[in-house]
Amino acid sequence: QVQLVESGGGLAQAGNSLRLSCAASGRTASDLGMGWFRQAPGKEREFVSAISWNGGRTDYANSVKGRFTISRDNAKNTVYLQMNSLKPEDTAVYYCAAGRLGTRRYDYTYWGQGTQVTVSS
Repeated sequence: QVQLVESGGGLAQAGNSLRLSCAASGRTASDLGMGWFRQAPGKEREFVSAISWNGGRTDYANSVKGRFTISRDNAKNTVYLQMNSLKPEDTAVYYCAAGRLGTRRYDYTYWGQGTQVTVSS
């Protein structure tokens, strides 16, 4: 079992930055793909970004490409999502997930509880 806890969410103005963290505990997550998803009110949960177990491969949704950067520190069992040039449409609950590398919800077995990100214009 892997437990995931997100942190770093909050309120930001458009154009500013936030960095999300996802700390894994329980069994090591260093051999798992890690992903970030988000869900805005009234919308489906959508893929944001993913990273392979060794960080060698990353993937991004078109809507965040060039603005968000995913990274991981396996020594700390933590994955990060650096979010720059934030837009009001980035407002959502952000979820961390662990499993096989992919862009679909069912690629991931373990999920965190989510952290709220609100971007004001």
